[in-house]
Order: sequence, then structure tokens, then C-alpha cells
Amino acid sequence: MRLGVLDVGSNTVHLIVVDAHPGARPVPMADHKSVLRLMRYLEPDGAISAEGVAAIVDAISAAVAVAEREGIDELLPMATSALREARNGEEVLALIEQRTGVALRVLTGEDEGRLTFLAIRRWYGWSSGTMLLFDIGGGSLEIAQGVDEFPDVAVSLPLGAGRTTVQFFPEDPPTPEQMLELRAYSRQVMRADALPLFEGLPPVEHVVGSSKTIRSLARLAGSSFATSSGDDRLTLRRSELKDWIPRLGQINAEARQALPGITPDRTFQIVAGAIVLHSAMKLYDVELLEVSPWALREGILLRYLDGLDR
Repeated sequence: MRLGVLDVGSNTVHLIVVDAHPGARPVPMADHKSVLRLMRYLEPDGAISAEGVAAIVDAISAAVAVAEREGIDELLPMATSALREARNGEEVLALIEQRTGVALRVLTGEDEGRLTFLAIRRWYGWSSGTMLLFDIGGGSLEIAQGVDEFPDVAVSLPLGAGRTTVQFFPEDPPTPEQMLELRAYSRQVMRADALPLFEGLPPVEHVVGSSKTIRSLARLAGSSFATSSGDDRLTLRRSELKDWIPRLGQINAEARQALPGITPDRTFQIVAGAIVLHSAMKLYDVELLEVSPWALREGILLRYLDGLDR
């Protein structure tokens, strides 16, 4: 069957279309993405502005047109932190359904962590043992750990790359003082709201990062290796990431596009994403992580297929 996953996130509206059935690996058939950066459209009271709502509706309408053209059997639409936390989120969701016919399922932060963890577990397999996941989106950071298909602990923190850029970096490029302030804040939030939840868990055997931000950082500062199947895998060392952070912070967003691995839709938020990721790796004593090709959208697909199988 042909399935579409529509992900309305804080940075993009992203549709992937796959051919899939229970027990088989999904085969990508089409991909469509609109860059929104919804954090730019937040009003002082936390509501999404009229301009932002119009941009969301237009992006979803374009994605629906692609899905119809691809002849999908089922559309799995979801929304994450930007709509989940917006003061007028319910009104925006109702308007989206009225204008586009799409009824978005709003995931909790824990949902995001659990479904992403499911995807990386299926990708890496049981031999990876106890896994620790870092996933940096536009609005939130998810951290999860476990030995099964779903994690023992999954926590969502307001440390997304887009959110922290808007909060801490009013200037482009940011000042060294602003970068230090974000580093201190991210560590404070993790120490208070995340680290205590992971105490007493089994030792971690495999650390994985997912999301476009982490993938971009690994292409810039990390290493790659070829697997026996011919796939390229990315790894990122904490020391390599640390070396790049001050260099990234010295150039503006436009100039960052010339760097390897930094795509135009990530240039404005890559510095904040790097600081948050380095803070997480430091606090969790992670020297090296591997970047997963699968993330939340694949987790949504797998969960849906598991339901069909049952």
C-alpha cells in the first residue's frame, strides 16, 4: 500500500510518501517539503499570527496536492511542538481541517520521543542493546533511553534549535555572550528536568542522534563510513562538535550555507542546535553518537503498520 506521512513541525511542513506493508521496510517514493520556521510567526502572547496560519495552510495544501498526485491510500498527518504549544493552537487546527480537509494529530513531546525511539530500534536492531536517543527539532529536544522497542524513559524539553535561536540570538551572528547564555540555560534545563529521570537505568551501549539538525552537524563536523550494504553512516564526536561551535558562531546565516552539510533551511538555527546537542552530549557523558537515517516520520509509519498487522 502507498502511505503518506505529513509532519507539521516547527521548521517545516514535510510529506514523505512510501510503499509499505507490515513486516517490510518502507520504500520511499516521493518527498515534499515547505520551509516555514513557525517560531518567526509567534506573537508576544504565544499565538501564531495570521500570516503564520496562512503559511501553514498553504504548505499543507501543497503537500495534500502531492499526496493526491502520488495516489496514496492513507495519509498520516501529525503536528509537533509549534502547534501543540501555540496559544491559539486549537483554532488553527480547526481552520486547517476546514481549509484543507486534514485533521492533524497533535503529538505530545513524550509521543515524539517514543515513536522516534521505535524507528531507531527497528533500524539498528536488538543487537544495539540499551540505546540513548537525542532528537533536536525546531521546537523541542527529545531524549529517550531503553532496551526494548519503546523507551524506559522519554522526555521532551523546550530546547529546539528554532525556539532557542529566537529566544537567545536576536543578532546574526550571535555574540559570544549570547552563546554562553544558551549553553548555561540548556544545561540548567537538562539537569533539572531530564537527568534525574535517567538515574538508575542500565548502562548505555549505543548512542544515536536523529533529526535534520544533527545530521547537518555530522556532515559538517563528523565522519562517515560505509556499511556492508553500501549505505553511508554518519558519526559525530563531541570534541569535533565543540571545535566547530565558535566557528559557526562567527559567521552569519547566509555565509553558513557555503559550509558542507548545512542546508539553507537550517542555516539560521544551526548554531543553537550545535550548542544544545553539545550540552546534551556533555551532560550524558557521550563521546560519540551515530546518526540515524530514520526518525519520527518513520516511527509513525511503523506504528501504523504494526496496527494493521495486529
